[in-house]
Amino acid sequence: MPTADLLAAALAHAERGWHVFPLRPNDKRPAFPDHAADDCTGRDPRCRAGHVGWEPRATTDPTRIRRAWSTRPYGIGIACGPSRLVVVDLDVPKDDTTDRTGLDTLAELAAAHGAVIAPTYTVTTGRGGTHLYYRHPDHGPTLRNTAGTVGPMVDTRATGGYVVAPGSTVAGRPYTVDLDTDPAPLPGWLAGLLAPAPLPPQRPIMVALPGGRERAYVRAAVERECARVVNAPDHHNDNLYRAAVALGQLVAGGALSVDEASTALEHAGITAGLRHGAVLRTIASGFRAGAARPRQVAA
Repeated sequence: MPTADLLAAALAHAERGWHVFPLRPNDKRPAFPDHAADDCTGRDPRCRAGHVGWEPRATTDPTRIRRAWSTRPYGIGIACGPSRLVVVDLDVPKDDTTDRTGLDTLAELAAAHGAVIAPTYTVTTGRGGTHLYYRHPDHGPTLRNTAGTVGPMVDTRATGGYVVAPGSTVAGRPYTVDLDTDPAPLPGWLAGLLAPAPLPPQRPIMVALPGGRERAYVRAAVERECARVVNAPDHHNDNLYRAAVALGQLVAGGALSVDEASTALEHAGITAGLRHGAVLRTIASGFRAGAARPRQVAA
């Protein structure tokens, strides 16, 4: 699709209140940032305050959108979280082992709950699958991405996820609008299936550090960063990364040991509901970025 048409499509999505960002031409991957969080050094002007991924860059601002799509035929990504969308991704078989589709699974689940799949904004994907766009519930838990949680060949994209928007192409195959209407509210029965398991009761994170005035400052910094991770309503991994950068600066400056910082952050990340492996990777990435900008505490 010509750049002008992609720009028009991006602006049209933004007019609906959907936050868009550029994808690599003819690809599903974000165009920016062009480096992974683990490789972020903070030298890129866009990441001086910490690694900035595709979601914070997503926007509905027409000026920013025109600037982004003015030079190259970028595809269009829609960030589901800020757009308040839950997109149900119904796949089709990739081989001849089955003829069952994600739409079949969803229809059976709806029938089991005494419901039908009501009309909503619908997109046909490049591979022939279906994206059903729904409004995220105004109340209840924040819904996040799922893969196979609902049933075979049914994934969802919500907070923390994005979808390829209509108007884009991937591997030469277009994403097209099948039903152009406002997204319907997410059905209650489906919201119930997608709701995350409740977190265990949260206890205060105790940070055991040596005494002294300068250590009191460091202790307060550790507790503040950990509380930010635990108490944030969403984006826990992003908050953990920023906290790791901040404490990594203190580690690099000699004000805090790496064991003290990593133990406190690991506890905070797990308390916030993140997986242990992801917590360790995020902390390590944040420490590497923080090490490039050491911070010392005056005695």
